[in-house]
Amino acid sequence: MSAAPAFHVHGLTKRFGGAVAVDQVDLAAPEGQFTCLVGPSGCGKTTLLRLLMGLEPPTAGRIEINGQDISGLPPARRGMGMVFQSYALFPNMRVADNVAFGMKGARGRERARRVEGLLETVGLTGLGRRFPGQLSGGQQQRVAIARALAVEPRILLLDEPLAALDPQIREQLRGELKSLQRRLGVTMVMVTHDQAEALAVADVIVVMRDGRVEQAGAPEAVYGAPCSPFVAGFLGAANLLRAEVVDGGTIRLAGGQILPAAAAALAPGARVTAAIRPERVRLAAVSAPGLGGRMVGAVFGGAGVRLEVRLDGDSAETVMVDVSADARRPSPGDLVRLDLPADHLRLFASADIGA
Repeated sequence: MSAAPAFHVHGLTKRFGGAVAVDQVDLAAPEGQFTCLVGPSGCGKTTLLRLLMGLEPPTAGRIEINGQDISGLPPARRGMGMVFQSYALFPNMRVADNVAFGMKGARGRERARRVEGLLETVGLTGLGRRFPGQLSGGQQQRVAIARALAVEPRILLLDEPLAALDPQIREQLRGELKSLQRRLGVTMVMVTHDQAEALAVADVIVVMRDGRVEQAGAPEAVYGAPCSPFVAGFLGAANLLRAEVVDGGTIRLAGGQILPAAAAALAPGARVTAAIRPERVRLAAVSAPGLGGRMVGAVFGGAGVRLEVRLDGDSAETVMVDVSADARRPSPGDLVRLDLPADHLRLFASADIGA
């Protein structure tokens, strides 16, 4: 995160009665970049967004912009805009009036010019006289974004803004949203439950769990070098296998199979979780060394196929393997060998693989 921070939060905490929704979060969002908050339901990501906006008062901690504590300021004085999942448009007001609702310091022709410019920015030129009910879901979301931009925010907060849209429209709009962020240079912080969406648009991904930040960083870093089994299993698909360290260069899986692994930092006998992405696992010739197993299923995904292989032994563990759709692959019931390259196998000093 080399860019200067748009804001800092220090020890931010929010309790609702006895329940802790956000637990001592420390976080800095880079100026002019796209930050995505991801995590399972109830992890605190939406509450964190509402704390930033000022819609909820913090129980403890502070929020700073340019060194100023804004934790006690009302939403209108924070220099932020917010886009909700529900759009929150006024159904009895035309699109142009919805966009202009929060606009300050502009009247008459200047106001109309700015509104039309914002509608052009979000791809809705000429639709200002329509009512929200005359627009598609994707168009309504664009209106909500234009309205949030009308207040010229330093930071734009988005709470699952694409969740209610059809998959094809959602994919199109997320690309437009990222393009818009780059073009305007505005800092965006978006909550999403869609990991693929976060990987596609984010400059920084923040993975949350139980009200805390589990890991934050560039998408490539968090995906490629997860800090815990939870992050590995939550952000994308991962094979998480129980194992113990044999020596500095090998581990033994729960089913008894021996694998090469970089385990020099761990003591022999230590219980670990071995994690590897499905796209890093390779099918090997049946006569080659490697993990033995039996093909039990396959899921077609368009450009690729995800195979499921049950490993030999009594552990009943399975390994996912991604192959291209046109590649030769075994049939259900076939014996297979798998190669798990040691340089793509991450070890965690814990056998807890729960997410």
